Amino acid sequence: MDAEKCTGNYHPRWFGLAVQALIILSKENIQTCPSVEIASYLQSEPTLLRRVLAVLAREGFLETREGRDGGYRLQKNPESITLADVYDAFQVGGPLCFGIKEATGSHPFGVEMKAAFSDITDEMDRSMREVLSRYTIADLAERLHAKVVDSK
Repeated sequence: MDAEKCTGNYHPRWFGLAVQALIILSKENIQTCPSVEIASYLQSEPTLLRRVLAVLAREGFLETREGRDGGYRLQKNPESITLADVYDAFQVGGPLCFGIKEATGSHPFGVEMKAAFSDITDEMDRSMREVLSRYTIADLAERLHAKVVDSK
């Protein structure tokens, strides 16, 4: 896990909001969707969601349109967006990685523990990425659609 990743400013909750917003925007009939509508659907604070959407736009997942018919729309195909891609955009591993390593001191035992923790957090990150890379936004959207159809 690189050092920059360990100092990310994004809260892990942003990852969950981002995935949900991408799923909403992956629906076939959505051309653009205002952030207020997405926030309402997710029962989230619109200002927070706009910050999440801004990261997604900056990372190339979304395009934005201003004006009366403005809002957000997917710029990438939902089949091509893995959860690992979203994870990387939000540096989700950062808070855990930083917190574990921050618990060590500069004394000899702390230095040894920091090295051990680095190995563990690197393995955790690889494992997390491996799992997340198996799923796309389209997979989750289809999974949700199947549950809705089954419940009818």
